[in-house]
Amino acid sequence: MNNGYFSYPMPANEPVLQYAPGSPERAALKKALAELKKKQIDVPMYIGSKLVKTGNKLPMNPPHEINHTLGYFHVGEEKHVRLAIDAALRAKEAWSNMSWESRAHIFLKAADLLATKYRPYINACTMLGQSKNAYQAEIDSACELIDFLRFNVYFLTEIYKQQPISSPGMHNRTEWRSLEGFVLAVTPFNFTAIAGNLPSSAAMCGNVVVWKPANSQVYSAQMIMRVFREAGLPDGVINLIYVDGPSVGNVCFSHPDFAGVHFTGSTGVFNHMWKTIGENIPRYKGYPRIVGETGGKDFVLAHKSADVDALVTALSRGAFEYQGQKCSAASRAYIPSNIAEEVKEKLIAQIKTMKMGSVEDFSNFVNAVIDEKSFDKIKGYIDNLKGDRKAKILVGGRCDKTEGYFIEPTVIEAKDPRYITMCEEIFGPVLTLHVYDADRYEEILEVIDSTSPYALTGAVLSQDRAAIELASNKLRHSAGNFYINDKPTGAVVGQQPFGGGRASGTNDKAGSMINLYRWLSARTVKETFNPPTDYKYPFLQEA
Repeated sequence: MNNGYFSYPMPANEPVLQYAPGSPERAALKKALAELKKKQIDVPMYIGSKLVKTGNKLPMNPPHEINHTLGYFHVGEEKHVRLAIDAALRAKEAWSNMSWESRAHIFLKAADLLATKYRPYINACTMLGQSKNAYQAEIDSACELIDFLRFNVYFLTEIYKQQPISSPGMHNRTEWRSLEGFVLAVTPFNFTAIAGNLPSSAAMCGNVVVWKPANSQVYSAQMIMRVFREAGLPDGVINLIYVDGPSVGNVCFSHPDFAGVHFTGSTGVFNHMWKTIGENIPRYKGYPRIVGETGGKDFVLAHKSADVDALVTALSRGAFEYQGQKCSAASRAYIPSNIAEEVKEKLIAQIKTMKMGSVEDFSNFVNAVIDEKSFDKIKGYIDNLKGDRKAKILVGGRCDKTEGYFIEPTVIEAKDPRYITMCEEIFGPVLTLHVYDADRYEEILEVIDSTSPYALTGAVLSQDRAAIELASNKLRHSAGNFYINDKPTGAVVGQQPFGGGRASGTNDKAGSMINLYRWLSARTVKETFNPPTDYKYPFLQEA
C-alpha cells in the first residue's frame, strides 16, 4: 500500500570533473582505459531475460586506432526485432503498473552508479569506442547522462502533480498513463548521453522499449545496459538489439502495437520513418508519437562590436570539440569586415596549437572521426576545394586514415555566403567562414535565415544590445537553441533544453518536461459523490 506522497526535488547538475594531472579521477580513468584495452569483450543483445548471441559478429575498433579490437558484438536480424517486441509487451503490464517511486529509484540508482562505480568505465568506453577526449567524454557520458536520469525523475514527478480542479460534490483527477504498446528508440554514435536518454526517458514513463543504437556506439551502449540492469531494471523493459535500420523499421513500423519512436539521427532517415509510419496508420491501435532530433548547419554570427578573443574561442571550441561531430557544432560563421583579419589571424594561431591523436594521450584536443565512411565524406568536401576560386583553406585540410580516421581542424573562407560548405551538413572538423560588410548587418541576418533548411543551434556575438535584439528577432526560427556571446554547443540538462525546428527535428526538447509529455497519455477521471436521480433540470419547472 502506498501511504505517502514522495518528493523528488530538483537536483543539481552533476559536477564536471577536470582530470588535471595528479587528480584521482585522472588516475582512475587511465586505469580503466588500460583495463578495457587489455581484453576483448563479447557483446550479446539483451532481449527480455536472455543474452542473445547469434554468432554473426562485428568488431569494435577505436576510430583513432583501427588495428586494435575492443571486442565483438552479435548482429541480429528481423526475427530478433520481433523477439524484442514480444519481450517488451510481456513486461509491459507489470512495468506500467509498478509504483512511481519504485520506477524512479531504479533510474536514480543508475545515475548514482554512473556517478561513482561506473564513471571511469562509461567514460573510457566512450573515449575508446567513439574517440572522445577525456573532457568531452566526461561532459557527455557521465555528467549529461546522470543529469538526464535525475532531472527526468524530477520532471516526471512534477507532471504527475498536475491535476484538475473539482467542483462541490465531485472529484476530478488525471492519470498520466504510459502509451499503449512499445516505443522504438534509435540512437546515434556521437553522444552516449543521448543513447542512454532516449530509451530511459520513455521507460521512466512506464513504457517498454526496443532500443537500436548505432553500430559505432555499441561499446558504450552495452555498458549503459549493464548499469541499468545492476540498478534493477526488470527484464524486457528495455531490449537492446543490434539490427540494421531497414530490418528494424520493417518490423516495428508494421506492428499494431507500435506506439512511438524516439530518434536522433539524420534528417533523411527520419523523413523516411515519418512517411512509413504515415502509410501504416491503419495498422496501429493508436496514433504513434514521432519524436526526432536530426541534422544541423549551425551558425555563429559576429557583429562589428564583437569581442575578438571571445569570438575566436567560440569558433575554436564550437567547431572542433569532438571533431565537429555534434549536431550543434559551429559549421558556418559570418565575420564582419572590420575585425575579419584579426579574427582569422588569431583563429589560425589557435588551431595550430591543437594537438591531434589518440584519446589516451590527454594532451590531444582533437581525435579521430567516427569511421571510414565519415572520413571519406569529409575528405571529399576538402578535396573539392582544390582549384576552386570561390573558396580557400585558411588552415588544416590534411587527412590521414593510415592508423585512424584523422582529419585536421579545417577552416575554409568562402567568398559566396551560399557556397556549398556554408549550406550542407558536413558533420566533421570543418568550419566555413564568410566575411561580410560590417555595415550590412541586417542583410546578413536574412542570408543566415534562408541559407539552410536546418534550425538547430546558432550564436550571436556582440557588445551592442540593439544588435543582439535584432538578431534574436530576425533569427527567431533559425535555431531552437540560441546563444548570446557564447559558442552554439554545450546545452546542459535543466538549463538549456535541447532541440530545433525546421529540418532539425520536432523540437521536443530533451532535458525538459516537454519531452516527457510525449511518452505519456492522459486519462481524466471524474467521480461524482451524489449522482442525480432525475433527468429534470430546474429550468423545466413551471413558473
